[in-house]
Amino acid sequence: MDTPTPRPPAPPLTEGELRQAIELLFFAYRDFTGEADAILARFGFGRAHHRVIYFVGRHPGATVSHLLGILRITKQSLARVLGQLIREGFVFQESAADDRRQRLLHLTERGRELEARLTALQSRRIARAYREAGAGTAREFRMVLRGIINPEDRRRVAPLDLDPA
Repeated sequence: MDTPTPRPPAPPLTEGELRQAIELLFFAYRDFTGEADAILARFGFGRAHHRVIYFVGRHPGATVSHLLGILRITKQSLARVLGQLIREGFVFQESAADDRRQRLLHLTERGRELEARLTALQSRRIARAYREAGAGTAREFRMVLRGIINPEDRRRVAPLDLDPA
């Protein structure tokens, strides 16, 4: 396995460049979540519901403690959101075979359909941005986003050198 050649550090950014990046992140997040928010609102759901649906879909069989680690929300908040998603038929839980106390979470068919619909919207937005930015920018963009994530959480994200699908 070849080790990647280290890149030289980027030159320091000016305050104006950093503020521009902050503004771009604010506006990008607003628009990235906006279309999904409108669909979620039809179900009486919010962004916490979206995150749970996304990560249960991405990690079928995840435990509640695994989700708590990813989402960094309180047990009470997760219990409220998860309870609603279970009651309304988007998520189901089963006991682990080796430890009946452990609850494994899965999306129902209804949950998979909603997750696919929301992910398709957001995927189209990201794909369009990559096309507009030009070839070779996707990996660098992922590197910047990864760099924004707290170091202890980076292990939860797919490695940059692998297909994250």
